[in-house]
Parts: sequence; structure tokens; C-alpha cells
Amino acid sequence: MRLPSKTLEKNLFSQGYKKIIAVDEVGMGSLAGPVVVCAIQFNKIFFKKRHKNLYWLRDSKLLSANQRKNFVTELLKERTFKYKIGYCFPKTIDRMNIYQAARLAMRRSVKKLLKSKRYKLKAMALVDGPNKIKGLQLKQMPIVKGDRKIFSIACASLIAKVFRDKMMVKYAKRFPNYGFEKHKGYGTKFHRAMLLQYGRSPIHRNSFRLV
Repeated sequence: MRLPSKTLEKNLFSQGYKKIIAVDEVGMGSLAGPVVVCAIQFNKIFFKKRHKNLYWLRDSKLLSANQRKNFVTELLKERTFKYKIGYCFPKTIDRMNIYQAARLAMRRSVKKLLKSKRYKLKAMALVDGPNKIKGLQLKQMPIVKGDRKIFSIACASLIAKVFRDKMMVKYAKRFPNYGFEKHKGYGTKFHRAMLLQYGRSPIHRNSFRLV
């Protein structure tokens, strides 16, 4: 199994960048609940250290729920990074489409990390996917399948996934008929059956065809 590499981050720091921000989103294909983005910021100190407990860290989709939680717990023990979460709820997704809503959540999360023009000039954003995030005065590098290739993007995907899963478990208590705690809003056979039986909940994405 090929694990995400730290090579790009180390090369960028060697080129004089002071901060690296990695951005990834979760919940794009879900039928219910928000799309959630994590923007995570690292400095050079993090990449000078060895992290044995993070060795097998990889894209959140390749890990079990317990593995994701364990890696995030280990990450949060570190003092050399910080992160911000951005999200858009189903009403926004229905109004502007899922892609634009995810981009809005990306801008929100990154802007929470940016403090000054001087800081922006010394930072690089690594964005999962083929496109840059519009509306940011920040150098960016889009990377297709970045969550599988780049360590910092994989970290962002993990934190976003764990955060969103917790949101969906809370929603399951408010709307118990749909099993959100199990499928987290994705279009499983059970979820679709519950939609047919009970109709849409307030957190379903009405613009999605299966809903």
C-alpha cells in the first residue's frame, strides 16, 4: 500500500514557505447533512519530527471509523499545527449546488487561518482536487487525489470526516428514522428505503436526484 508522502511539504519549506495549509472536503456525495471542509496549517517543525503513531495515516476513505478517530486523537496531541472547519448546510447546497457550496466552505475554512498579508505571502495552500479555490489571495497548488498522495491533505480529510461523522450522529438523534448514525447520510439501500417510507427530513438535500 502506498502511503501519503511528506516530500512535497518538505520541499516547499526548503523553498522558503513558512506555513502550509492543506484543504479537503467530505460529504460531497451524501444525500443528507452538510458538506464539511477542514483547512489544516502546518509549520516546518512538524515535518522535522518523526511521528510513529501517524505512520499508517492515509485518506479517510481507506480507514475504519475507529482508525480515523485514533489518528485524529494522535494528531491533536501535536502542538505544531492548527486547523479550522468550514461547512455548508443542505439549504445552501440546494441553492448554489454541491460544488459551489464545497468551494464556499473551503474559502471559509482557509480565511479563518489567514491573519495578515505578510502571512499570506509566505503560505502555500495544497488543495485536494483539480481546481484552485477562487476568492483567496493565497498561492495554491491543486492536486488530484491529493488525499491519497499528500500527507497534509490526508490529515485534513481525516479531521473533516471525523467532525462530520459526529454531526451526523447528532442528527440521528433528532431524526431517528433514517439511520444517519450508520451511513452518515450517504445513499445506502437502507437509507433509500427509509426515504421512501418516511419522506425527506429537514437535512436532506432536495436538489439531489435520489432525494
